[in-house]
Amino acid sequence: MSQPPSPTERLYLSESSWGPVLVAVGIAGVLIGLYGWWPYAVGAAFVLIFGIAGWLRGNREDIGRMPVEQHTDTAPIPLSGRE
Repeated sequence: MSQPPSPTERLYLSESSWGPVLVAVGIAGVLIGLYGWWPYAVGAAFVLIFGIAGWLRGNREDIGRMPVEQHTDTAPIPLSGRE
């Protein structure tokens, strides 16, 4: 039995990040602060802004690692029902 050819496509996964967790906590804190005590909303807004900034910074670094062009030697998979 012959070995399958090695793949030529590359798969890039982003590194783990606390950004999405901080964004979720910030949104929840802002909503709770709006119905509770407003200083909670202000503190949560800072957490939300910090989370968004960190998440975007991480995405910029991940996108910078990706190749500009990727050559494939296989045909793309057609969408079902659109042939």
